[in-house]
Amino acid sequence: MKDIETRNDIALLMREFYNRLLADPAISYIFTDVAKIGLEAHLPHLTDFWELSVLHTGTYKKNVMQLHLDLNSKEKLTDTHFDVWLGHFNQSVDDLFSGSNAEKIKTRALSIATIMKIKIHTT
Repeated sequence: MKDIETRNDIALLMREFYNRLLADPAISYIFTDVAKIGLEAHLPHLTDFWELSVLHTGTYKKNVMQLHLDLNSKEKLTDTHFDVWLGHFNQSVDDLFSGSNAEKIKTRALSIATIMKIKIHTT
């Protein structure tokens, strides 16, 4: 398996990941009923974020923490939600990629989820 090397790799990963999330009733309602994301419109933003985070290229400018704090005000994000999210994220990476960037993106996802949980539970 190849490593994550390009924006297209990240786009592929995000599509696979969100297809898994949207198929899981434990978490899908947050995206469909609460956040009401349109997947095709949302995927480029996700790709921008992870491209900047892992490849250090791209133009992501939004405040990802504030977006999730706003979401939490509509639907309490629980430890279980974060665990499900992280499980699907890691499995998506492992199914598609192998290498240093694949490990890096999983580590970043864990760090981001941990910081979000701390901030959400203390706000």
